[in-house]
Amino acid sequence: MGQLDESRFETAIGGGCPACGERALEIRTFLDRTLVMMAGEPNDAGKWAHDGEKFVDGTYRIACTACAHVVFASDACPRCHAEGGLSRALGVASRVVVPKRCASCKELELLAIALIPATTRYVAGETPKPKPLADFGDAGYHVVAYACESCDAAVVAQTCPLCDAPGPLRPRP
Repeated sequence: MGQLDESRFETAIGGGCPACGERALEIRTFLDRTLVMMAGEPNDAGKWAHDGEKFVDGTYRIACTACAHVVFASDACPRCHAEGGLSRALGVASRVVVPKRCASCKELELLAIALIPATTRYVAGETPKPKPLADFGDAGYHVVAYACESCDAAVVAQTCPLCDAPGPLRPRP
C-alpha cells in the first residue's frame, strides 16, 4: 500500500480543492511502463502498464491546478516508504542498466519494466491520462527489471528501484 489507500485517495480528490473549490487537480505519481529494448535502447516511448491500484500506490502529490494548494504530499519513497526517498527517486537515473544483449542467449531484444514519474490532470468524472515527466535515461526514470523472451532469463532490482533503499520492499497491489 502506498501513502494513500483507495478510500483516502478518493477523499483527497473527490471534493476538488478545499481552498478554492476548483474541481481540477494535478496528480503526480510513479507508474509502471513497459519498454521493448533493442541493443540496450528503447524501440519506442513504451506503454503504460498500471492499473488503478498502482496509480494510487505511486501517488506522491496532489495539488489544485488553479491555486496550487497542496491537497496531499509525501516525501517518502512511493515504492518502499523510505523517509526522504522521493527526492532520491526523482533526482537520479536508473541503477538497473539494460544490456545490449541477453547475457544467456545473446538475443538483442529485451523487455524492460520501469517505474517513471508521471502527471495527470484529474477532473471529476474523467479518466486521467498520464503524461511522463521523464524519458528513458533521465533522472527519475527507473528500470525495475528486464527479461529476454527468447530464453526467459530475467534481472530484477535487488534494492528499491526508486531510491536504492535496502528493503525489504513492501508488496504492491
